[in-house]
This record gives sequence, structure tokens and C-alpha cells, in this order.
Amino acid sequence: MTQAPEEFRAAVATLESVRPRPEVRLEEIRAPQRLAPWAHALGAETSGPGDVQASGRLVLLHDPEGQESWDGVFRLVLYVRAELDRELATDPFLPTVGWSWLTEALESAGAAWKALGGTVTETSSARFGDIAAQGRTDDIELRASWTPATADLRSHCDAFCRVLSSYAGLPPVGVTLFDQRQSS
Repeated sequence: MTQAPEEFRAAVATLESVRPRPEVRLEEIRAPQRLAPWAHALGAETSGPGDVQASGRLVLLHDPEGQESWDGVFRLVLYVRAELDRELATDPFLPTVGWSWLTEALESAGAAWKALGGTVTETSSARFGDIAAQGRTDDIELRASWTPATADLRSHCDAFCRVLSSYAGLPPVGVTLFDQRQSS
């Protein structure tokens, strides 16, 4: 097998150098094989207080020849999924807010990009038969891709972790939530 180009290896190293907040766990996962000559993928999950958890993946694609639709030689592909409270799932502004979490995370992380596009999808599932006990679930999914302006992808991976945290309902870094219940 041919060794990956140095430009790709350097970009992967910048992704792997990110140390997310304690509630976000990043790990290398199998990358898709047919989207580009070179690919690297990170999977992520959140943990912490409450029932809302999020999971996702960030995939780096590299084509040394470039692809016209990418407007570059690298492309980042993001997927995030989180279960929602039923009340939140009926909010008509949820898709707009879900998209803004991505653009705000990219901007606040200092991640320069071009050719950004994607979707926010809301789903509701009712279960029947042997799985009826699991009840109804409501989910939100974000799928997006963009071309990073540089091969230093630390800020892009940081933005991915921020989006995942937003979808999980985690407070901003440095903010402590106090339990609203008082003991008698």
C-alpha cells in the first residue's frame, strides 16, 4: 500500500492533537474508503449529567488532485445525532438553531472555511411489537461538509467538539450548572 501524502499525514496529526473537554470522548474510527483517495475519521460521544447524549463523527477526505465541488484538496464531513425532549422536538426553529450551532462553533473556534453546506433533520420514531417498551424517540441530526482554508485542522476539530456539546445540551466550558432542587 502506498504511503499517504505528507500533506494528509500532517493534517491528520493536527486533528489528533485536539484535546476536547472532559465530557467529549474522541477516538479514531474506520474511515469511508470510496469518497476520496485518502480518508481519516474520528468518532465522538458525550457523557455527563442528564439524559441527552450526542454522538457523531468527523471525516477528513483528501484528494491530492482536488475536486471541483470541494474547491480544494481537503474536505471535512460532519455528522452529529442527539435525542431530544419531545417538547423541544416540536420547536419550528430547531433546524435553524441546529445549523447555527455549527456556524457559530466554526466562527468561535477560528476555523476558516469555504463551500459549507448541509442539512438538519428532525425525526420521530414510534416503536411497536417487541420493542414497544422503548417508546417514542425524537432525534436531531446534523450533516454538513466544508473545505478548510488550511491544512491545520485543530480549530475545525475543536468546532466539531463544540457542536457535539451543543447538541448534547452541555453548558459552555467554564460554566457550572447548579441543581435547581433544594433539600428540605
